[in-house]
Amino acid sequence: MAAPTDQRIAVPIDDPNADTEWYGFTQLQTSLHSGTKSNDGDRNDILRKHGIIPEKPPSPTPMIEEAILEARRIAHENRLEGKELDELDALEDEEDEAFLEQYRQKRIQELNNLTKKSIHGAVYPISKPEYSREVTEASRNGPVFVNLTSSLGTNVESRVLSELWRQAAKEYGDVKFCEIRADKAIENYPDRNCPTILVYKNGDIVKQIVTLVTVGGVRMSMIEIDNLLVEVGAVSDKDMRVVRRKRDVEDAKEERLASKGIRSGNSTRATVEDEEDDDWD
Repeated sequence: MAAPTDQRIAVPIDDPNADTEWYGFTQLQTSLHSGTKSNDGDRNDILRKHGIIPEKPPSPTPMIEEAILEARRIAHENRLEGKELDELDALEDEEDEAFLEQYRQKRIQELNNLTKKSIHGAVYPISKPEYSREVTEASRNGPVFVNLTSSLGTNVESRVLSELWRQAAKEYGDVKFCEIRADKAIENYPDRNCPTILVYKNGDIVKQIVTLVTVGGVRMSMIEIDNLLVEVGAVSDKDMRVVRRKRDVEDAKEERLASKGIRSGNSTRATVEDEEDDDWD
């Protein structure tokens, strides 16, 4: 078979543009099949010139760079968020005094507000007769979190959540945390569904989590509790307790990565030294 450029194409005699179109077509074919004179980028440019493929979209690089700069700016502005008063005091030599004092007063105000709102501070163990009053009715004044616990001491997830429940109740004294054995609250409630988290708001269940499988399992931590509180509107995502814990987790992650990098570097260096020693043997 003849090559594409060698094939003859019937050109209508009565078409006034035939010669022009034929010339353009043969030029395009020649350009596309001239492997020594063009690469893939050149071919694409030729095809775009003739309207065969669309123009290249604008490069996303400027938008990405702009987003990175904006993220850095926000991170710099919020660098003091979640810091305790003693941490702010330790930054006196590094930060502008007026800026530091502004954050110090803001933190004091936040602590005062939390103290006024902290009317709970512990998990409420409740019975079925108390459920309506302590949970359903109480949720009209703010979200109420209920832990339906297992009746079996072998349920590890239930023990994990009960411990987190006590910690959360202590830290979030402005939020009500309750606990009741599942089979005491709901007759014949299957133990395989324990623990179950129920969140009530304005008299209704607004969130339900059956077992901890979707929130980390036995590795569930206070980070997941924080996320749940934020999700249902019990606290703000800018709450100093939420921000501080998230910052601590990120700092710990960076330290682990740095430590891993150091160990990896030492291991690589030791390997190179061993290889050099072998060369001298």
